[in-house]
Amino acid sequence: MSQPDNATPILEVRDLKVHFPVRRGSLFSAKTEFVRAVDGVSFDVKPGETFGLVGESGCGKSTTARAIMNLVKPTDGTIHLSGKRIDNLSADGMRIHRRDLQMIFQDPYASLNPRMTVGTIIGEPLSIFGLKTGIDRKLEVMRLMDVVGLNPRFVNRYPHEFSGGQRQRIGIARALAARPKVIVCDEPISALDVSIQAQVINLLMDLQQKLGVAYVFIAHDLSVVRHISHRIGVMYLGRIVELSESQELFRHPMHPYTQALLSAIPVPDPEIERKRKRIVLQGEVPSPDKFYPGCPFADRCPIVQPETCTASPPPLEGKPHPAACFFAGEANLEEPVEPTIEG
Repeated sequence: MSQPDNATPILEVRDLKVHFPVRRGSLFSAKTEFVRAVDGVSFDVKPGETFGLVGESGCGKSTTARAIMNLVKPTDGTIHLSGKRIDNLSADGMRIHRRDLQMIFQDPYASLNPRMTVGTIIGEPLSIFGLKTGIDRKLEVMRLMDVVGLNPRFVNRYPHEFSGGQRQRIGIARALAARPKVIVCDEPISALDVSIQAQVINLLMDLQQKLGVAYVFIAHDLSVVRHISHRIGVMYLGRIVELSESQELFRHPMHPYTQALLSAIPVPDPEIERKRKRIVLQGEVPSPDKFYPGCPFADRCPIVQPETCTASPPPLEGKPHPAACFFAGEANLEEPVEPTIEG
């Protein structure tokens, strides 16, 4: 997958933090602590690019997505869309930017209003942003249905009359209706059957090639992220621990956590599978409500040096690509991982 030529980012996220207060203790001695769901995330997205955000459940991926959309307010940091800051805007102030920034939700069953027809759901952004009215609106809805692979004759049907994959296509058509510059895809295939996942991924890639839209693609499946993304950020406990171009990340993973994730991906070749080195992480997954003065991965890291790793947090830097580890690359896999996605 070729890298977009335009070097000017359309979406810029800088030191994003989202901390949720939690009160603990008795009524009269309660103290407020914080769940650090997102704790200093920074990345850029260029026009026509797909930036993949990957990590295990609870690492802060979806909270990052909602903060970008201004559905939750950041505790700190900044978000710029087309050079304009949007993280500090009110609901009314954000409204004028909604057309350029749309979202595809994880659950196609919960994200569609069951009382609205497909035509009304897809056509709602056209009405809100004043793009089409009357017969032009109906024709545009039918065109969008055709673009995402839905039969336009089903325009008056309700969401419950469609399969999961078809419902997600409805969600994609709704996001496209506003003609956005960026679409945040929050695990858009995780609720779908495996046989349908590749179809939806290929649809998103085709739409990007035709329309030039940029994606922030969030998932926990590394094979899928590699297939669709130009660049990938690996998240752990609210932070990006490795940032790289897609192919480079899979060929030369630098952070021990990334290496452990890649070592767990099965390869459909018995000979290669038998020879591969497995990295088994020990210890418990750390809690986001606990403050870690050093590296949050230290308790599970196979190459940890306590004197160094627990004293201060490692910066996201280094070559050939940034990794937040003082000893990046020292636990490299014996064999490069080449996972694939069919479709």
